[in-house]
Amino acid sequence: MRPKTGADGDYLMTPDDVATLLHTSRAAIYKMVERGQCPARLVIRLGRKVYFDRASLLHWLDQNRTSSLTGGQ
Repeated sequence: MRPKTGADGDYLMTPDDVATLLHTSRAAIYKMVERGQCPARLVIRLGRKVYFDRASLLHWLDQNRTSSLTGGQ
């Protein structure tokens, strides 16, 4: 059974969920985690399973937008 909410009541996302959000593969998400390319606060490990805190992930993505994605703003 996969957890739906974290300690703060926010939703947890699976690597598949994150891959869909970012339009990439699940393997690419796992590689990002292995390489430390996303902050540790986003990643929640439960045994061998990996989850992502949805609110933290969305905040991190918003803070790390590039000018090409935001139209130079």
